[in-house]
Order: sequence, then C-alpha cells, then structure tokens
Amino acid sequence: MENTKVLEGKRALVTGGSRGIGAAICVALARMGADIFINFAGNRDAAEKVADAVRDAGTSAVLLQFDVADYQAAKQAIKGAIKEHGAFHILVNNAGITRDGLLARMKEADWDRVVEVNLKGAFNCTQAVTMAMMKERWGRIINVSSVVGTMGNPGQANYAATKAGIEGFTKSVAREMASRGITANAVAPGFIETDMTAELPEKLKEQLLAEIPLGRMGTPEDVAAAVAFLASPAAQYITGHVLHVNGGLVCD
Repeated sequence: MENTKVLEGKRALVTGGSRGIGAAICVALARMGADIFINFAGNRDAAEKVADAVRDAGTSAVLLQFDVADYQAAKQAIKGAIKEHGAFHILVNNAGITRDGLLARMKEADWDRVVEVNLKGAFNCTQAVTMAMMKERWGRIINVSSVVGTMGNPGQANYAATKAGIEGFTKSVAREMASRGITANAVAPGFIETDMTAELPEKLKEQLLAEIPLGRMGTPEDVAAAVAFLASPAAQYITGHVLHVNGGLVCD
C-alpha cells in the first residue's frame, strides 16, 4: 500500500488557516502527516475548529495568532514557534483580504491595507522562516496567488496588483533558495466557493460560470490538493512555478 504520510515529521505553517482555502490546506497537509501551525488574525473559535479537524486527521495542531501584515508581530510569533518546536519545513502564505473599489474612487487606506496583508505579509512570514529552513536544507514555500493576478479584474486593482506581485516574489525566492533544497511555488486559484465569493451578486456568479470551461466554481479542496502536491516529495523538482487552479478560465 502506498504511503500517504509522506510529510510525517514535517512542520507546516499555514497563514490565514482558520477558514476557507486556508482551512482546507491545513487538513490536506495533516492527512499527509505534517504537524500544522494555524495562523489566524482574530477568529479563535474558527481556528479551534480547524485545529480539531487537523487532530482528527491524526497530527498535531498549534494556533498562532498574529497579523501577517505586522512585521514585528509575525517575526516574534514565528521565531517563538521555531524556538519551541523547531524549524518549519513548509510555509503556505495563504492569508489575504480584499477591499474592492474602482480605481478612480479607491481609498488610499484600502490600497495600503490590501498590499500590507497580501504582499507584505508574504514577505514578513517568508523572511521569518527562511534561516531555520535553510539549516534544514529542505523546505517548501507555497504562496497563494489568484487568477486575477494574470487576467486583472475591474474593481480589484489593489488585489490584482498584490497577486501579480506574489508571483514575481515567488520566482525570486525560488532562485535564491534552490541551492539549500528549498522550493518556492505559487498556486493561483480561479473563482472558488469561499466567504469572499459568497458575497457576489447571483447575476455576476452566472456570468463567471459561463466563462469557466469546466462549468463550475472551484472548491477549497481543489486548491488544497494543488498545495499538497507542491508540498510533497513528488514535486521536489518543481520550483518557481505558478500552478493555475481555475477550471480553464485562464490558460497560461
């Protein structure tokens, strides 16, 4: 029988892990044997539910509450976890927010906050894990991008800019870290059934579905499966890649 616990003994930090795609990633990695560290910003009850699901999958779960956009908070929380538990082998930069609005009327604060969480947050967490990860000479850095980083989207100039930035960041990290046995890749979901898309008007959802060749929106589990693959030994020779999970909406 094939060994499904290919990440046994590995520690994985998933940012924004308390709901949606992040929660699905936590469970998927746990099923592969990784011990999961669940980052969340505010909803402890939701994070506790994910931790229970991780434990049901047979591994340990640790909650780490901090705002990924806060450089010092992220650094201190991650360094504290490394000191107590050991280096992280896997980092999934999943935390992200939207503050949608047409460019002509977009508030500066909405631009800044999206950049701080989505792009700076990935930098903050990646920098915090890399020294210990390099000493392990094994690592997987997986950044969650978005289809809008490739195609753009009206009313999401801030969000699209951060996701395009994530992809460039990923490729640079891949080149810097490769000699230490660390890969860096991105997963770019299309339109996924999450809290964010649940708020879209039904007419807009129908329009989106009409543009997706597979004829349905994706699920958090679809994205988690892609992340799990990139974290696995099977993806050891893949780095600097952007894996699109969008039902054919954009072919790149």
